Amino acid sequence: MTSSTPSFSLRQALLTAAIALVFGFAGAALWSLSGLADSRTRDYLLGNPDLLPQMVQAYEAQEAEKRLAALGPEVFVEYPGAVMGNPKGTRVLVEFSDYNCTYCAASLKDVDRLVAEDSDLKVVIREIPLQNGSEASARMALAAAMQGKYRAFHDAMFRTRDIAAAAEAAGLDMAQAERDAASQAVSIELARNIELARELGFAGTPSWVTGRKAMEGAVGYDQLKAALAGGDTAG
Repeated sequence: MTSSTPSFSLRQALLTAAIALVFGFAGAALWSLSGLADSRTRDYLLGNPDLLPQMVQAYEAQEAEKRLAALGPEVFVEYPGAVMGNPKGTRVLVEFSDYNCTYCAASLKDVDRLVAEDSDLKVVIREIPLQNGSEASARMALAAAMQGKYRAFHDAMFRTRDIAAAAEAAGLDMAQAERDAASQAVSIELARNIELARELGFAGTPSWVTGRKAMEGAVGYDQLKAALAGGDTAG
């Protein structure tokens, strides 16, 4: 009788193969030297091609959780005013965002829906200008936050893709906003956000953090909702 569950030795071989994929040449050498890189492993992987992506995904999620735990609560502390939803909410979703990122723009509707459904949700936006031309809009967004008009600018910026038009739509005091956008406080915040993203292993935007979970990409409403439903908070 053939079992659908791989034997211990085969499971060990699969794990070693996953290590090879994750750790590159060093892992591949380990796999080869272990004597497990034989036809049994190859045949099983060919017959079950979904296993390795699942194993690698689980490994990456585990590593992201470790990196997040090492950071502590810092990632959940917003730049004053750079929030959506309930500023005093106890359920917190952090988004690393770039105004020139089309996936960030596409994710705005998901964030809006989550905020509309949960009066206790605070969404902390971490401006992270990774794309060319994004720094000026990120700076103006933080300047808008200092005037209590972050959300208005944020929405208008994604809608118009024009800093002046978004600032006008948000009703900013432009003289003050330009001074604030060029301030050291804003420069420090942007550098801090980039460093936080690096420490979390994020390579692009949007990226998300809630509780003990970190995610990359336009993961969609359902996955964000599920992460928040895990019961994790910023505390």
